[in-house]
Amino acid sequence: MSLIKSISGIRGTIGGKVGDNLTPLDVVKFASAFGTWLQNNKNKKDLTLIIGRDARISGSMVNSLVTATLQGLGINVVDLGLSTTPTVEVMVPELNADGGIILTASHNPKQWNALKLLNEKGEFINGENGAEVLALAESEDFNYAEVDDLGQYETREDAFDIHIQKILDLAMVDVEAIKAKKYKIVLDAVNSTGGIAIPMLLDKLGCETVKLYCEPNGQFPHNPEPLKEHLGDICELVKKENADFGVVVDPDVDRLALVDEKGEMFGEEYTLVAVADYLLKNKNGVAISNLSSSRALRDVAQTHNSEYFASAVGEVNVVNLMKEKDAVIGGEGNGGIIYPDLHYGRDSLVGVALFLTHLAKENKTVSELRAGYPSYFMGKKKIELTPEINVDDILSKMEKEYQNENVSTIDGVKIDFENNWVHLRKSNTEPIIRIYTEAKSQEEADKLGDDIIAKIKSLI
Repeated sequence: MSLIKSISGIRGTIGGKVGDNLTPLDVVKFASAFGTWLQNNKNKKDLTLIIGRDARISGSMVNSLVTATLQGLGINVVDLGLSTTPTVEVMVPELNADGGIILTASHNPKQWNALKLLNEKGEFINGENGAEVLALAESEDFNYAEVDDLGQYETREDAFDIHIQKILDLAMVDVEAIKAKKYKIVLDAVNSTGGIAIPMLLDKLGCETVKLYCEPNGQFPHNPEPLKEHLGDICELVKKENADFGVVVDPDVDRLALVDEKGEMFGEEYTLVAVADYLLKNKNGVAISNLSSSRALRDVAQTHNSEYFASAVGEVNVVNLMKEKDAVIGGEGNGGIIYPDLHYGRDSLVGVALFLTHLAKENKTVSELRAGYPSYFMGKKKIELTPEINVDDILSKMEKEYQNENVSTIDGVKIDFENNWVHLRKSNTEPIIRIYTEAKSQEEADKLGDDIIAKIKSLI
């Protein structure tokens, strides 16, 4: 069991001892810190925060603690109830709120929950702001409101409708083209809020939804991370139902994975690739992903005479680079689509709508669409070092060792070779170097990882 405090929020397992796990006291302390930080940084008296949660078993309890704490600080709360991460992000600016808190541990198992913190734009707070919130939590320098100044509480039940309508209104979402295809889609929502939101969207797009694990009860029927090894059930059901394809989302609906009509994984790296292919075909611009995402996005951007750039790992870093480069599309290779015409956050709903538009206009099956993209295979390894070894020194030596290659040091060390790449990142919590590779075959990706490990050991 554990409690992880970071600049993006606080995450932990429910129960146990204060300070070791995500207990009620830890929830109250951290909600107090974020509310106090907002009060310290806003030049107005009445503040409003938007709250939403995924369907985790602990969600209702954590929601009650957070909303009551914020009211105790004198902050008004608009509670969306069962929601998605992108829906909360959309609703913060929609309601002119001062920030938001999403109660979700994303793809972590059911015993986990978390508080994810949003600014007034509905975007995750940055590292500097996060550090200030953590410092406040440690100091417990809170000043709660007197009885006449307690915050107001209200609920909203129209957030999904507002979010979906904004998607339908996007110029690059062709509702009529999708409706004409009458797609049949199997949805695995891992018994969380995607089981509410995604069918609402698909219905508006004239699609038939076959529901698998769409009851928002928080009882995850399999590991909620949308990876191939966890998705055997939907792969079988797509074939059984003779569906056009399958859609998989994680508990808070910011990661999107696809299954083709043959019951084969489309590849989580390729969700972003396909959406970018459609958008860049219609508008030259910039595509962004992080350093550990597939080279396929770069390749697709180049076919459309568009530029590609890579950021440090982390959604905040991707968003910052997207804004700097005025990107048309961005995201992360784990199935996270960020479409700035809607908002700067990973959003499976807009990802589904853009993918369906692309599929309809290409007039192909999902497997045919996938076959048109370059195939890459990824490997993930790690090397454990003794505590006395300086990891930064090792990374510096690797940078020098491969100085004649295309090397990036904005986040660890990434070495781009002609036909493959390797990305080395140090762990923040233990003496480990994580090694990500990509190549034209799985064997080549794994061999590159082994070769890099051997090279690191020779430098120690």
